[in-house]
Amino acid sequence: MTEYDFIIIGAGAAGLMLADGLGKDPAFRDKSILLLDKNDKTRNDRTWCIWEKGTGPFDELIHKEWKQIYFAGKKHKESYQIAPYSYKMIKGIDFYSHYLTRIKSYSNITFKPARVLDIEENSEGRVVVKTDQENFCTAQVFNSWFSYDNFRENAKYPILQQHFIGWFVQTEQAVFNSGQATFMDFSVAQKGNTRFMYVLPFSEKEALVEYTLFSPHLLKDEEYEGAIKEYMINEFNCSDFRILEKEKGSIPMTCYDFTQHNTQRVFHIGTAGGWSKPSTGYTFMNTAKKTSALIQHLKEQKSLDTFQKRTRFWLYDLLLLNILYRNNGLGGSIFQSLFQKRKPQLIFKFLDEETKWYEDIYIMMAPNPIPFVKSLGRHIFWAISGKKKWW
Repeated sequence: MTEYDFIIIGAGAAGLMLADGLGKDPAFRDKSILLLDKNDKTRNDRTWCIWEKGTGPFDELIHKEWKQIYFAGKKHKESYQIAPYSYKMIKGIDFYSHYLTRIKSYSNITFKPARVLDIEENSEGRVVVKTDQENFCTAQVFNSWFSYDNFRENAKYPILQQHFIGWFVQTEQAVFNSGQATFMDFSVAQKGNTRFMYVLPFSEKEALVEYTLFSPHLLKDEEYEGAIKEYMINEFNCSDFRILEKEKGSIPMTCYDFTQHNTQRVFHIGTAGGWSKPSTGYTFMNTAKKTSALIQHLKEQKSLDTFQKRTRFWLYDLLLLNILYRNNGLGGSIFQSLFQKRKPQLIFKFLDEETKWYEDIYIMMAPNPIPFVKSLGRHIFWAISGKKKWW
């Protein structure tokens, strides 16, 4: 059985960023590292988007960026200049290709396409990672292997999902505004949920058009796709288009404590580690920040038990998720109030968890405060009563 100092499970954003960070840092040059993924990462299976001021570490991977975004609710529609921010898109295949090329240049890192079947810790302080090809041994696993089954039945907190289907479309006529990304369009039928369209135009004739929900349950594929067809007709007066690619995904939106699945030898990263922003599902930039902090944590030989700490933003996320779980149809009006009354630059800063406390209050005064006050009251009652669930 081949042994490594570190084994990283999953070559998504978290796994590749961590492998690259360890590989380029001289402090880990003598560490043998294995990166495992069930796929060879040659498919464009996802799209990541970030907002960012000026230039950033991923700029060479940016497929398209926008200086202007569009938001629409039932009663408010507006285009916004977002300087000094830009809204940037990265194609999954470009990210995989770039990082795997870098990782192959590190003599101490091995990438192996293999399906992980099980992870077993033994009494000797080692971890055996079983795959469909062979077994490996290590002292430390970083695991991004995520499954809803790991926490769905035992969650102390409400669980929503950001779930979506997107079409990369090409039209015969010029119908898109290539200089503006549609951040959220809640003008579509809500049907008792939080539902919106998301449009990333690459040119006047090509765009990613995505139907997204923040809700507990998935839909049948035909419902997402029917909504996209309807939106193309209603919004762009376009029924004549080709579908070049499709993407489909689901991201957990929950304040569930993912760290309880960590052990001394198995540490969860990425979505499996709770690195997705609970109230939005945005993961990429948070993963970049967490990965950098984790590498520094390892260099300082600190216990991984002390790595993640809750902040006041965790409570803000919790209150919003409680509201959306109890009354899923309120999402559109909450986001409409934010964009109608506050600048997008401040909203981005808040979602990045970089605001001061007085800015937090200013942001939270935008929507109707009653649902948030009730949500806070329920949380306080739950904390005092000791009930297992509070939503």
